[in-house]
Amino acid sequence: MIFGRVRGVAISTIKYPDMAGCRLLVVQPLNSKLEPVGGLQVAVDVVEAGEGDLCVMARSREAALALPDVKFVPVDLALVGLVDELQVRPDGDFDFTLKAGTARYS
Repeated sequence: MIFGRVRGVAISTIKYPDMAGCRLLVVQPLNSKLEPVGGLQVAVDVVEAGEGDLCVMARSREAALALPDVKFVPVDLALVGLVDELQVRPDGDFDFTLKAGTARYS
């Protein structure tokens, strides 16, 4: 999954039949620092995002599986979530050690 910012709407007069009613949005992919990466791309809107929204995107087969009704569609990028709040920590700030608890670790 990658971050992206919605930049606009793509209008299509002819679509694959199973994509009727699906909105296409123009998005700018972003890196972990929310800086633009690469060119603008077109994505299917699953979450009803608006212009300027920060969203999470899925690529490849996962993008096609995100569509609610039909699972075989020619989709390569889909907006699957909206970001309400984001906290970015430095790389060395995470503690990945397993804490003792009631379950035994194997």
